[in-house]
Amino acid sequence: MKTFEKVYKIVARIPRGKVTTYGIISKMVGTSPRVVGYALHANRDPKNVPCHRVINSKGKISSGYAFGGPGIQKKLLESEGIKFDVNEKVDLNKFGYL
Repeated sequence: MKTFEKVYKIVARIPRGKVTTYGIISKMVGTSPRVVGYALHANRDPKNVPCHRVINSKGKISSGYAFGGPGIQKKLLESEGIKFDVNEKVDLNKFGYL
């Protein structure tokens, strides 16, 4: 299985109301967080591979969200019950997956 396919398989398992990080996925796949970002940017099936549920290790949305920008990503996460603090961070202890 190719790297991008491995990334998509992991991301497809992230449930509604949860997030994970590029770094966690990269360790599972054996690549760099940047490659995970490239894979998600190339995602052709955001309905089944919910890349909006992947954020950076600081608990923040990355500026390069490919499907409408970071504002759209935040709205999608909030619609699933994800809460952001005053610094625009997600509590990974509460909402983290994997």
